[in-house]
Amino acid sequence: MSNERLRSALGATGITYVDLAERLGVDPKSVERWVTLGRTPHRRNRVQIASVLGEDEYFLWPDVASDPRALRATESELAHLYPNRGAVPIETWVHLLECATSQIDLWAFAGSFLHDAIPEFGDHLTNAARRGVRVRLLFGDPSSPSVAARGEEEGIGDLLASRCRLTWNYLTPALSQPGIEARMHDVTVYASMFRFDDVALVNPHALGSPASHSPVLHIRKLSGGRLFDHYLTSLGRAWDLARPHQV
Repeated sequence: MSNERLRSALGATGITYVDLAERLGVDPKSVERWVTLGRTPHRRNRVQIASVLGEDEYFLWPDVASDPRALRATESELAHLYPNRGAVPIETWVHLLECATSQIDLWAFAGSFLHDAIPEFGDHLTNAARRGVRVRLLFGDPSSPSVAARGEEEGIGDLLASRCRLTWNYLTPALSQPGIEARMHDVTVYASMFRFDDVALVNPHALGSPASHSPVLHIRKLSGGRLFDHYLTSLGRAWDLARPHQV
């Protein structure tokens, strides 16, 4: 049976069998068999293909989701579960900011707790960028319907929009630092995500409850795991839909 999801993803991106084979270092015949015969590539190739096509590995090959090794790896990615956001030690945030070597992604509506609770938060961001870390900041557009809706759902009205403005005002000095990118989003945030290299703190949202009252998942990326990549894919979609913040 052919893999129509893989065929469709290739067609949507304009990537040919030969193109994909060259990127993976395999024979084009192998790529053809993955599509036309529904053969399943090795794990390393699946991960690369999903990344190249911008798709989830388990969407392209749903059968591998039940692989016991993948299940164990995914379960092991959850390093710790905090009962609420306040239970995450400030020292943990500072350590992650100071130790990141390649990537920091921060995605929330306002995320005002970051600059309220973490000493010299803006300096941590600029220092990270200076040492070569790519920093992406993704916070809400204060005038967007999604921010207004979330404010109403939390029972705080336009206070959330005010917090978004406060965050953007606070971040203004850091936004001129090369290596720091900032975008304003207008999407529904189902889970705030704070990514530091291969570690992420994910804060799911519950209807009518402040994000600070919800648990935080401390996730570490592991080979064969799905949890980290699942949330990172969501962040990537939000980033692509957002517009650059104008200083």
